[in-house]
Amino acid sequence: MGSDWENVVVDAEDPGRLARWWAEALHYQITFERPGEVEIRRKADELPGLIFIAVPDLKTVKNRLHIDLRPDDQEAEVERLVDMGARHVDVGQGTVDGWVVLADPEGNEFCVLAPRP
Repeated sequence: MGSDWENVVVDAEDPGRLARWWAEALHYQITFERPGEVEIRRKADELPGLIFIAVPDLKTVKNRLHIDLRPDDQEAEVERLVDMGARHVDVGQGTVDGWVVLADPEGNEFCVLAPRP
């Protein structure tokens, strides 16, 4: 017997704000919301989702788990996400081809990959 992947949980200072940012970034929709907890999914009945949970402590170190995005146009997507409030970050990656490391408005790192060949 196996398990279904239900959600990835993201600790957040402001779950509503961060969930809305990610929903816009991913073209997802909010499927559940209550104070301190917001879930987003591509479609209401499609797994997995992202759940943003309020926590009292701020992010202080590099994430051990992150999201990789693979757009059709990496440069345009990086520009769009930066315009939305993401920022470039250095997590020790140096100069690399194939991906760009950004952080969301609360500092959670994620990568924007080059299109598949």
